[in-house]
Amino acid sequence: MGALALATLAATPALAEKPATAGANPFATASTLPFEAPRFDIIKDADYLPAFKQGMKIQLAEIKKIADNPAAPTFDNTLVAMEKSGRMLDRVSQVFFGVVQANTNDALDAVQTTVSPLLSQHNDAIYLNDKLFQRVKSLYDKRDSLKLKPEQAQLLKVYYQQFIHAGAMLNDADKATLRDLNTKLSSLETAFQQKLVAAAKEGGLVVDDKAKLAGMGDGAIAAAAEAAKGRKLEGKYLVPLQNTTQQPALSSLDDRATRQALFERGWTRAEKGDANDTRATISDIANLRAQKAKLLGFPNYAAYVLADQMAVTPDAAEGFMKRMVPALAAEQKREAAEIQAQIKKDGQDFALKPWDWDKYAEQVRKAKYDLDEGALKPYFELHTVLEEGVFYAANQLYGLTFKRRTDIPVYQPDVLVYDVIDKDGSALGLMYFDYFKRDNKSGGAWMSNFVQQSKLLGTKPVVYNVCNFTKPAPGQPALISFSDVTTMFHEFGHALHGLFANQTYETLSGTNVARDFVEFPSQFNEHWALDPKVLAHYAKNYQTGEAMPAELVEKIKKAATFNQGYALGEIVAAAMLDLEWHSLPADAPKQDVDAFEKEALAKTGLDVDDVPPRYRSSYFLHIWGNGYAAGYYAYLWTEMLDDDSYAWFKDHGGLTRENGERFRQMILSKGHTEDYGPMFRAFYGQDPDIGPMLQNRGLAPEGK
Repeated sequence: MGALALATLAATPALAEKPATAGANPFATASTLPFEAPRFDIIKDADYLPAFKQGMKIQLAEIKKIADNPAAPTFDNTLVAMEKSGRMLDRVSQVFFGVVQANTNDALDAVQTTVSPLLSQHNDAIYLNDKLFQRVKSLYDKRDSLKLKPEQAQLLKVYYQQFIHAGAMLNDADKATLRDLNTKLSSLETAFQQKLVAAAKEGGLVVDDKAKLAGMGDGAIAAAAEAAKGRKLEGKYLVPLQNTTQQPALSSLDDRATRQALFERGWTRAEKGDANDTRATISDIANLRAQKAKLLGFPNYAAYVLADQMAVTPDAAEGFMKRMVPALAAEQKREAAEIQAQIKKDGQDFALKPWDWDKYAEQVRKAKYDLDEGALKPYFELHTVLEEGVFYAANQLYGLTFKRRTDIPVYQPDVLVYDVIDKDGSALGLMYFDYFKRDNKSGGAWMSNFVQQSKLLGTKPVVYNVCNFTKPAPGQPALISFSDVTTMFHEFGHALHGLFANQTYETLSGTNVARDFVEFPSQFNEHWALDPKVLAHYAKNYQTGEAMPAELVEKIKKAATFNQGYALGEIVAAAMLDLEWHSLPADAPKQDVDAFEKEALAKTGLDVDDVPPRYRSSYFLHIWGNGYAAGYYAYLWTEMLDDDSYAWFKDHGGLTRENGERFRQMILSKGHTEDYGPMFRAFYGQDPDIGPMLQNRGLAPEGK
């Protein structure tokens, strides 16, 4: 029950897997490559669906053998057996869902459409198996007398909670209803994801006149020309959409009409009334989720989701965010007035709109801090940032080293692969990096595993990071923004959480933790991007090799809290919108998406006209397709945890091996072997405190 926990069980030795034969499915047995890395050299699109079907068939036979075992339930013959079940299904699932998000095509989309409801039904066949549940329950009921080791006791607790959460206590009629709801939801969530990828591709802004792109810079314009060529739009320019509301080019485009056109292409990307319009799908998903929550005994889907999170209740999550609103709303008004004044100072006479914010905020920043984002990019060449920044920080904190490999097959030519070597010289795992945007890649950035760590299964982590940075034109350097640099450190923080996994059981391993804990290590790792020692090591001019001048470094630091009314406000608005959607009761009618969104945003108390949410309902991939339903607040909750932890580091000497080792042992290597509150308190010394977060955002004075 590892990486995909309630989607595919991790893994029992009930049916022995036969060695692969010539022509056998590449997922039939473990890969022979180092770390069991996927055999992308032989995997074909046609292999996935047969592997899914065979993997599910094998696992159901394994589960039946466990459930039907005439022997009294024991930890080994029930829980350990379940952990070992489904190996083929795990292999194909982990690879397929990695590839379909990062490098899809029509064939893979078709597989996903077919297999998503099958996986939902498969999951229900396990978690709604009463004989299996009774074995787990009998162990749970006598847990105090079993004399289990701490990790074993935690595994039993997690399994029991997952069965309950999945509906194991329902009667047969309600289980049948739940199965139907799960199947429908799985299909709808897949449909949403596929519609959104297509909508984002179609939504890119095509420009005929190069002059309309003035301000973007020669490299960005060349990249836009190259992107247009890729779509057979010769002589034109294509500015592709990122998955967020704001688009990177908005900060530099001089032509206001072009800015507006780009913003509106993104804002309405999935609301065209065509085959890629997501609104009807969203309304159906929200309605069915509310019905599912009621069936399982919860007032709404948010209460269902948060029951096993660190926050526990929607009220706690919402209350945490509302504590930020007064200071945040005041800061938004101040920033909007400042930007409106800058528009006037620039000789313009128009009212501030969202497509103007980034452009004129950049001018305000230049005026206040003399900081030009364009002047920074020559110091942030992607490969240098990775090897001399991201890797260097990991070496200084944890003693890790990295070695590039070119003998491991990849699913796309731009993907990089590295060995990760531990402080004692032993092999820790394998790491893939897929950084550039493609039309067939989902938006955003993420981390996951191709192989999960498990001492029981004898596997080490094979981890990947995926981002959506603009690919440079051929022969040009991959220069990125400081925001992109931060994203690299963020996703690598997730990777460290996966690489340092040190669990016996895959279910508890690495990043298999609650949504409002999983973003903690990643956001914590962002802090090292600006650490003086780390920054000096990677921020070097790609042409001269010279380090970034001290005065430019100082400007970055001084500007770190600039524009936080916008930066934090768009996230808070999106998180509140998410909770509002998932607080609908089961008897609520299907919602008009536009009307619901407008009303929900009006409730936030924020300036959502000038600072729209980071994601609109219609392209909110996190909550409709990526498992963050009622969980987008987690980014803010875990920001509190990470800022608390960084404050601890600063109080104890900062970037040191001793501090890094303590964080590794007490947080990064723990997985879900402990409950989150006690785990965090053991490291930090007290309950989470919102103070450092507000100070870090510039919304509260130091020491308050």
